[in-house]
Amino acid sequence: MSSLLYDLPGPRARLRNRILGIVSIAAIVALVAFIVYKFNQTGQFEARKWEQFQYASVQRELLTGLWATLKAAAIATVLALLFGAVFAGARLSDRWILRAPATFVVELFRAIPLLILIFFGYYVPLQYGWSIDKLWALVIGLTLYNGSVLAEIFRAGINAVPHGQSEGAYAIGLRKNQVLRLILLPQAFRSMLPAIVSQLVVLLKDTALGFIITYPELLFVGKQIGGRLPFGLPYVPTYLIVAAIYISICGLLSALAWWLQRRLTRLPRTAAKPVPSVQTDGGAGATQLV
Repeated sequence: MSSLLYDLPGPRARLRNRILGIVSIAAIVALVAFIVYKFNQTGQFEARKWEQFQYASVQRELLTGLWATLKAAAIATVLALLFGAVFAGARLSDRWILRAPATFVVELFRAIPLLILIFFGYYVPLQYGWSIDKLWALVIGLTLYNGSVLAEIFRAGINAVPHGQSEGAYAIGLRKNQVLRLILLPQAFRSMLPAIVSQLVVLLKDTALGFIITYPELLFVGKQIGGRLPFGLPYVPTYLIVAAIYISICGLLSALAWWLQRRLTRLPRTAAKPVPSVQTDGGAGATQLV
């Protein structure tokens, strides 16, 4: 038996894959155990370094940093999706006067590192005496970079829809914007959803780069908490907590994407109605539905 892409593994191959899986899991467990051992050996699990996290003021600091992270990510997500939709539509246009500038903008901002975009968004206006909020400097960088990537995701998803769909829509007289909006987008969205959510997870994690312009996001707040000498400079415990928060949020986003994909792919089942047969009375020339 074989699938479309590769031959299904036989008994020996399944046994070999099972052994490789067990060895890989054992190696990962050993690595984690070694890291925990080194942390314990260097005193990272001492009560002194974890003591401050029981105070409400420290918990409020973490929540404030988390709120700043989520606020920047939410604004940048909305703007990046709008940016991607507009420039994807321009790149799919039949008019070169729209397609050429959109291609240049998308390729330009995809090629520039995000950190440089954040630097430009914050420091360039300061060179001309303009004051810009750190939140918006971070949002501008996130929007330009992730919006360009999303534009390519949208364009690739729409182009992946079979051409027969658009040809059939043109054949019944629909205009191009109607074909794109009514025929192509609903079908492309299902295939694009995992890539869109993956890019939004990247956007959320990229908000941590805001620390470079001292935007008070979660990582910046964690760095301040970890640098307190009375608690033994608990950088490792603080970063472990920050990492757990990031992992939890990204896991929730992935679970939401999985749920949406399940709902979108769950098509209603309808039973076909029987077509009535027609009998013709040869003598009278009359027809009768049965």
